[in-house]
Amino acid sequence: TSDNGRFLRYWNEVEFQRIGLCMSTRTDAKQSGRKWFPLTKGGAVRKWYGNNEYVVNWEDDGREMLGYAAKLYGSPTRTVKNMDFYFREGITWSTISNRFSMRFSAAGAISETKGAMCFADSKDDLIYLLGFSNSCLVESFLKVFSPTLDFHEGPFGKLPFIKSRESDTIKSLSNECVSLARADWDNFETSWDFRDQPLLRPGLKGATLEASWRNWEAHCTAAIRQMQELETENNRLFIAAYGLEGELSPEVPEEQITLARADQRKDVAAFLSYAVGCMMGRYSLDAEGLICADAGDTVADYLRIVNEKWGELPEDEDSGITWDEIAFPPDEDAIIPVLEGEWFVDDIVARTRDFLRVTFGEATLKENLRFIEDSLGKSLEKYFLTDFYKDHLQTYKKRPIYWLFQSPKRGFSALVYLHRYTKDTVNTLLNRYLRDYLKKLESRIAHLTQVEATANTTKEKTAARKEREKLEKALKDCQDWERDVILPLAQQRLEIDLDDGVKVNYLKFEGGVAKIPGLAAKED
Repeated sequence: TSDNGRFLRYWNEVEFQRIGLCMSTRTDAKQSGRKWFPLTKGGAVRKWYGNNEYVVNWEDDGREMLGYAAKLYGSPTRTVKNMDFYFREGITWSTISNRFSMRFSAAGAISETKGAMCFADSKDDLIYLLGFSNSCLVESFLKVFSPTLDFHEGPFGKLPFIKSRESDTIKSLSNECVSLARADWDNFETSWDFRDQPLLRPGLKGATLEASWRNWEAHCTAAIRQMQELETENNRLFIAAYGLEGELSPEVPEEQITLARADQRKDVAAFLSYAVGCMMGRYSLDAEGLICADAGDTVADYLRIVNEKWGELPEDEDSGITWDEIAFPPDEDAIIPVLEGEWFVDDIVARTRDFLRVTFGEATLKENLRFIEDSLGKSLEKYFLTDFYKDHLQTYKKRPIYWLFQSPKRGFSALVYLHRYTKDTVNTLLNRYLRDYLKKLESRIAHLTQVEATANTTKEKTAARKEREKLEKALKDCQDWERDVILPLAQQRLEIDLDDGVKVNYLKFEGGVAKIPGLAAKED
C-alpha cells in the first residue's frame, strides 16, 4: 500500500455496510460502490482458516491507492501488483512466522506482502494444495529452502509438488479441516461472520453459565481431537505419496493444533464482552450477527435490523417484532456508566445482572454471578472498573469499538459505542450522566457529613468520614474534568468519520478518553 496507516483498517473500525464481502472480481467490487475489502495480511500461526482481520481501501478499483503510488514512485504498479488475481479464492500464509501455516481464503480478498497468496486453476487443486501445504512434509522441506523465519514466495515456489493417488481422500480431509477451523474462527466476535455467543448457543447452553462453559470445554476438546486425527491422517497420506515412511512421523502434537482452547477466565470475559455488545445494540439476543454496526445507528435502526433479519419488515405497528418482544433492549444512547457503586439504572453491573436474568433466569442469578467472579478472580464491579477495558483493547488490538470516557483519577467512567456516536454524544454524557453524578455525589457527601456529626459510635463516624473523603476526591476530580475537558468537547460537537479509523478519531478526544499505550505510534 506504501502507507498502511492510510489504506488499512481492522474491519471492526469502519462501517460494516461499507465493507464489500464475497466479491468475485474487480468489476464486481467497483460496481458494489463499497470502499473497504478483505485483505490477507498474515498474522499469528493458524492453519486452514482464519486471521481475517483487515480491510483495505480499494474503492473505485483502487483509485486512491493507485494514485498515491503513482505520486510516490511515478508508477502505480511499482507497489500495487498482480491485480488480475485480486478477489480470487486462494490459499494464504504468513510470510514472517515462527511456523509455516496455510489458510483457505474465500473469494473476495486482496493479498498483501505479509499475507502472500497462492492460486490454482480449480477448487479441487487448491484444496489439495492446502492439504499439502499444511503437511509435515512442507515443514521439513522449508527447513532446507528457508531456514530463517521468512517464508516468502521464493522458498514456497521451490517445494517439490506431486499428486497422490489418494488425492480424493486428501481433498476430503482438507475440506473437513477448513470447516472445523472456520467454525472455530467464527465463534469469536472478531470474526465478521460471528453469529452468537457460544455459551448461549442451543446445544451448548446449559441450565447455568457454568454448565454452559463445561459444555463449551467439551466441545473445544472434541474439536481439537478431531483436527488432530485429520491432520495426522493428512500427514500419513503425504508421507506415503513421497515414499518417506520411516523418515517422518505423521503424528501431530496437540499443542500444534491451532484451534481455540477452553479457558475459563478468557471465555467468561468474552461472554461479558458479548453482554456489553447487547447493551450497546451491536448484538441482539433476538437475531444473529451484527445489528448496529454503522455510523450513527440508533435504537430505531436496531429494531428495523432485527426485523429484517427475521424477514419481517414492519409496515405498520401491528407487524414485525415490537419493543415489548425484544428480550434485552439496547441502551437508548449507547452510554454505559462504569462506576464504583450503582448510581444509575443503566450502570454496567446492573445491566449485566439483567442480562443474566434474561439469558439464564432469576433462579440461577446468584450462582451465575459466583461463577463469573470465581472465573475472573475478582468481583464483577472490580472487573469492569479495572480489567474490562484492558481485555477489550487486547481483543481489538488497540482499536476499541467501545470507548472509555474517564476522568484523570477515575472518579467517573463510562463506555460509549463508537458506531453509535453522534456529535451530541459528549453533550449527552455531560448532561445526562456526569452532571447528574456530580449532584448525586454532593448529596451523598452532605448525608455523610450529617452522619459523621450525629453518629453514636466511633466506628460509624470513621466509616462516614472515610467514605466522605473518598467521594470528595472523586467530586473534585470530576468537577475539574468537566470544566477543563468534557464541557469544551461537548461544545465542539466533534464529528468523526469511521473511515479514518479508531486511531485518528480517538486522539480527537484526548483527555476525555482513557489513554491507549502506543496508539500514536507509526503504523508498520
